[in-house]
Amino acid sequence: MTRRTLTTTAAALTAAATLLLTACGGGNDKSPDDIKGADKGSVSPSASASESASIGGDGPDLSVPKDFKLTFAFDKPSDAKHAAALADAENYIRALKHAIAQQNPNDPAYQYYSLSQAAQYAKSQVESWKKGGYTVYGSDKYYDDEVTTLGGGQGVLVTFCRNQAKSFSKVIKTGKVLYNEESLESYLKFRLRMVPPSGSAKAWRAFTIEVIGKAKECQR
Repeated sequence: MTRRTLTTTAAALTAAATLLLTACGGGNDKSPDDIKGADKGSVSPSASASESASIGGDGPDLSVPKDFKLTFAFDKPSDAKHAAALADAENYIRALKHAIAQQNPNDPAYQYYSLSQAAQYAKSQVESWKKGGYTVYGSDKYYDDEVTTLGGGQGVLVTFCRNQAKSFSKVIKTGKVLYNEESLESYLKFRLRMVPPSGSAKAWRAFTIEVIGKAKECQR
């Protein structure tokens, strides 16, 4: 996996950031997360026992429901800064799923791992899931990571693929799972600009996020 230094400006990346807040493609009711069969509701927040109580060590609770599995098939970079940025990009995704399960648009978990547009994206996602009455269910896989240094001290760009073919929405009130068929819409490409800790922050934080739907390069 190639890891290189880029001269891309943060402004260009921010301008390209896309918020995919509505579901697309075939099937019935979809979650507002990214695209296909997103991770919607299931159990109530108090019942969302986690597969891992606190992935982030000294950070916030990143637990998700027992009936939802997150898999990150990432290669740990040899560069320490790249490794830290990638680990906290993963934590940002975990924090978003945790907030959805908790039905809390102001959940401290995603706030710990994000700023600016990336934090706004997370909040909008949680609000949409909560409004729909959904929570996460099934399994969600992230893979094919690449970490690159942005020029001008603007942080690190983390990209990876997502296969959400087995990630579904569950109606909180009824427990009904909204299943969908696998298709090109199951594959997404994520681009996160991560910035290093500053001030009292202890983690790398996502500053912008771009989610690209129907990512053919992620099919495998």
